Amino acid sequence: MLKKYLLLLSLLIWISTHSFAQLISDNQDIYKVGNSVNLSSPYHTTLSFFYNLEDGHYQPENAAKTLDLSDYKDKNGQRLAVKLKQIFEGKGILIRTNEIPNEQNYSDSTSAADENIYYFDKQKLPGIFLQKTGENWKYSAFSVSQIDELHSETYPYGTAKLLNILPKIGNQEYLGLQLWQLVGLFILLLLLFLSHWIFTLVVDKLMLYVFKRYGYAKVGEDYILPVARVISFYLIVVLLSLFIRVLQLPIEIWSWVLIVLRTLKPFLITIIFYKLADVVAAYFTRLANKTESTLDDQLVPLMRKTLKAFVIIVGTLFILRDGLNLDIIPFLTGLSIGGVAIALAAQDTIKNFFGSVMIFIDKPFQVGDWITSGEIDGTVEEVGFRSTRIRTFRNSLMYVPNGKIADAILDNHGLRQYRRFYTTLTITYDTPPALIDEFVNGLREIVLAHPNTRKDGYHIYFNNLSSFSQDIMFYIFFEVPTWGEELQSRHEILVQIVKLANSIGVRFAFPTQTLHMESFPEKKTLVPEYTGGYEAKVSEFVQRELKRKAE
Repeated sequence: MLKKYLLLLSLLIWISTHSFAQLISDNQDIYKVGNSVNLSSPYHTTLSFFYNLEDGHYQPENAAKTLDLSDYKDKNGQRLAVKLKQIFEGKGILIRTNEIPNEQNYSDSTSAADENIYYFDKQKLPGIFLQKTGENWKYSAFSVSQIDELHSETYPYGTAKLLNILPKIGNQEYLGLQLWQLVGLFILLLLLFLSHWIFTLVVDKLMLYVFKRYGYAKVGEDYILPVARVISFYLIVVLLSLFIRVLQLPIEIWSWVLIVLRTLKPFLITIIFYKLADVVAAYFTRLANKTESTLDDQLVPLMRKTLKAFVIIVGTLFILRDGLNLDIIPFLTGLSIGGVAIALAAQDTIKNFFGSVMIFIDKPFQVGDWITSGEIDGTVEEVGFRSTRIRTFRNSLMYVPNGKIADAILDNHGLRQYRRFYTTLTITYDTPPALIDEFVNGLREIVLAHPNTRKDGYHIYFNNLSSFSQDIMFYIFFEVPTWGEELQSRHEILVQIVKLANSIGVRFAFPTQTLHMESFPEKKTLVPEYTGGYEAKVSEFVQRELKRKAE
């Protein structure tokens, strides 16, 4: 960093050795005034004021004659004249004489009363202006009354005292700067170097140590430390802007340096808030991880992008206003008018944006849910600003505008508390009623024994006689969150049903036509013989299955 400061020092010295004649050639008339004080026009009053405060022609008593001291108690205006010049220099206001009117009866056309006044800079110094009093143009009584306050504002925190201390070091010129300016510049660079070293020590060492001590090392390194470093650079810029104006560099240099410093402040603040958006997003990510919903996991990235976009827009406006001294009111007015035209041209985009907002507010689904609506059929993967990405069961991606989803009737299968399983078990007509009863009881025991079935909402009954079978309704619910777990539970239940049927001799029917013939003596009939004892067999099956699961 020391090399950077030395490079900056060399650059300033190089700039100071060049007279910037092309920028101030229009100010050469200031040396043609002589010892007289001419107050006949704003042009001559300005020349008289600055000429008599130049180092080679230093006559503050003549400069004081350009001030209207009629309402000021201290009639000796030399101190006020010097302070006023220091205000012009500290504010970085470059006076160009060719732009100052040379008319004795000049009037400000922007003034409501069309008064005989002249403003140097309405934005930077709205309270300092020349006013015609009688036949003379002077700094108005109001301007004189503002000098002390403006001087304190320009040189705050006691830096004004340095204006009287540093010049006592010496006025010898070296490399285009006076000795006291060079000494002050060296002290300022040394102060900046020490400040940067202290900030680095506090931020990189002490702060990181504190975060590690309390178990937040990753948070400190990834989020807090980058913000703290930018804050340290901002503090250095603040120190530089406070003390560099005390050096009273040539106004041609200082006016540009001041623009750079004014631009750096809102720029660094914008970077700070831009990085703070990541800190806020990390905090909400942590909260989102504690919730069961997955939709808020998608909301956090959107919130981070929105915050960053908002910071960039607001930061740019402040850079234009405070840094480049531009009037942003017309820009905002034009933006509002243009916003109406853009809104009309981008109705679908705005509709989709508000559709995404409604999705996050109403939460009709979350990431991972299976939804259906018309042509929409698949699992939600991501919710964006404009569209929602849905993975179909063909493994293709479907991008659906959020405006369409917000207006559609959705069937969210992912929010089901229970997943229904309904089938019909067909058994042959030769199954006796006692076996049917025991088979139904066994089916109910299978449902009660399974860990993922709803125990208070199932229906298993012998409820129909069809053309080729006796039908048993099997209507149950699974309490599982995903389709994959539902399929696994179905598999387990169906396997248990087949095992139960095989254990007690129940045969499942299928569409057939059977031709019955009288049985021959040498051949047994195809109809099985039922010997009874079904209750014991079902009980034995249930006990055996429970024991197997327990093992």
